[in-house]
Amino acid sequence: MAFIKPMALIESMKKKVCMHSDVYFRTNKQTGATYTGKLCYPSTKAPSAAQIAAKARFAKVVAAIRAILADPTEKAKLLAEYKSQTRYGSLFGYAMHKLNGNYDENGDPA
Repeated sequence: MAFIKPMALIESMKKKVCMHSDVYFRTNKQTGATYTGKLCYPSTKAPSAAQIAAKARFAKVVAAIRAILADPTEKAKLLAEYKSQTRYGSLFGYAMHKLNGNYDENGDPA
C-alpha cells in the first residue's frame, strides 16, 4: 500500500467511508501514517463450520481480554508483563497472544 497525505476530511477516518464502499482507511497511531486498501475479491460463499468455530473462539478470547482489562489489578499485572517485552506493540495484542493458547478449538478455557 502507498503512503498518502490525506485531505483534512479523511485524516481521522478509519474503516470504510460508507457501507457500499470497498475502500478502507486506517491511520497508524504510532507513526500517524494513513493507509488505504481495497477489498478486491470478497468471498460470496457461506462460511464453513471451521470458520464459524474460529469466529466464536475469537469472540470468547476477546471477551476474556476485555474482562481482564476492566479489572484494575489484573490489568496492572498484564501491563507490567507487557512493558517487559518488546515484541508486541499494543497491550491488547500482547493479551491476545497470551490468552489465545489458553482456549481450545471450541473457545472453552483449557
